[in-house]
Amino acid sequence: MKTAIYPGSFDPVTYGHIDIIERAAKLFDRLIVLVSTNPTKPPTFSPAQRVDFLQRSLRKSLTTPEVNIEIDCHSGLFIDYFKKRGANVIVKGLRAMSDFEYEFQMALLNKDMCLGAETVFLSANVASMFLSSSAVKQIAQFGGDISAFVPHQIADDITNHLSTRSG
Repeated sequence: MKTAIYPGSFDPVTYGHIDIIERAAKLFDRLIVLVSTNPTKPPTFSPAQRVDFLQRSLRKSLTTPEVNIEIDCHSGLFIDYFKKRGANVIVKGLRAMSDFEYEFQMALLNKDMCLGAETVFLSANVASMFLSSSAVKQIAQFGGDISAFVPHQIADDITNHLSTRSG
């Protein structure tokens, strides 16, 4: 059984993330979407909020008979989680060459720490190539409409949270 893990901060989840999740779920027997902590980027939303956003955004995908997506959270070294879950593949989404440079370096580090860790890169679709969680947060913080960038189930929560923080 091929188990893949798609790690990310998902702070917040965007349509770009959703696209990668749905495509990766078709490629592997099981896909774990892992909300992880990046110590160099303080999160805007708590891990519990980010898991909730993913669950609500993927509700339709999570309730189909052939469900193979699991959402989890981890704050330690990713490769330790990867080994513990018996995974085979790491999924990474790429928007631009700058993403590739960083993700390629991480793929090599993960491979060095765990010989069986293969990384698969999925390119962003053209519609979401420009999209980032940081851009979504900035638009929402200034009262802009983010409905084209994030699932409707979470758009108001993101906007309300950010307007309260900047308020």
